[in-house]
Amino acid sequence: MKKLSIYAVVTAATLLSSTAADISIEQTVRGLGNTPPIWVSLSGISGEAAEVLQFDLYVQGFAFTNSAGAQYQISGTSAGNLQARVIDSVTRQALVSKNYSGASLRRQSHAFADDFVEALGRKGIARTRLAYKAAAGKNSEIFVADFDGFNQQPVTADKTIVAAPSWVPGKFGLCFVSYKLGNPAIFHQNLASGARTKVAYYGGSSISPSVSPDGSRVAMILSKGGSPDVYVANLDGTDLKRLTTTREAESSPCWSADSQWIGFATEIKGRRTLAKVPAAGGVVKTIPTPGFLNPTEPDWSPDGKWLAFTSQMRSFRICIVAAEGGTVTELVEGEDPSWAPNSRTIAFTRRHSGGRRGLSLLDAPTKQVKDVVRISGNSSQPSWEK
Repeated sequence: MKKLSIYAVVTAATLLSSTAADISIEQTVRGLGNTPPIWVSLSGISGEAAEVLQFDLYVQGFAFTNSAGAQYQISGTSAGNLQARVIDSVTRQALVSKNYSGASLRRQSHAFADDFVEALGRKGIARTRLAYKAAAGKNSEIFVADFDGFNQQPVTADKTIVAAPSWVPGKFGLCFVSYKLGNPAIFHQNLASGARTKVAYYGGSSISPSVSPDGSRVAMILSKGGSPDVYVANLDGTDLKRLTTTREAESSPCWSADSQWIGFATEIKGRRTLAKVPAAGGVVKTIPTPGFLNPTEPDWSPDGKWLAFTSQMRSFRICIVAAEGGTVTELVEGEDPSWAPNSRTIAFTRRHSGGRRGLSLLDAPTKQVKDVVRISGNSSQPSWEK
């Protein structure tokens, strides 16, 4: 059976006999503000269900120890359907106690992980999906998969270069770039029916689509005006409006949580910087990232508080800054950040030996990372379903 990550997957028996000091799941607990993980224990649940829970919770800031050292004690059975219970070790009250049925054991385990996290006042992400670009030689295609890499499904079969998938919130669809028509064009594809419509194709560059949180509009980079600028249009391509008119090369638009602003990367006086512009048009404002050069690929957190971005200095680094700019926190080596709906976990691309790229998940407060090894090959540009 394939492992869920490059980090060791521990069995329930090992969890019970281990101490916090020798847990075999590798961690990088250098956290955002030195945030420690939340310690949990696991008993009675084994096999696939245990693997799912270890993955789901680890990338949301939890780590596993024995029951004596755990803040929350998870117990139950995974023989047949999942029966699971979580006890708060301080109050001794049950946060979740439930029998799951009507789906695969894997799906039941994801549901329990969501129930547990949501009992703590967070948003669950265990049943969300990722879209991503998978390279095959000179060409590439778009795929979607569960966020842990299972249930991979192809979206395109264009047999050319495709890139930059962006989920359409609430409409089970994606926007992406394809060179199927020769020059790059932006398409919207309904994932249920497979129907595809053209959003933008003007010759030159039509790239980097980003769908608004309300699912109604698309920000993109078009060169139809002579230089790569930020444009916005309805999801069907109508009501196209140019938002920037610089001579610099804008890139990587993203939306604020309230759909009122579009963030992007640009150059000012020859220096790369982050900026934002009102989605209705208006004055461009810079977003300072002092000490971190060449910021690009911004992604706005769903709660509106943060921008994740890639800093290109000695290497590609995933960083976070407040939405208005300011002090930057460097998290991990990587690129292509995409926030999960919980505004905590980030999907990103990590470069491996031999030039291969793969998807990884990062818990921003604790810096715990897992590679999504179930997705093999050369994969990049993740977009997290919102």
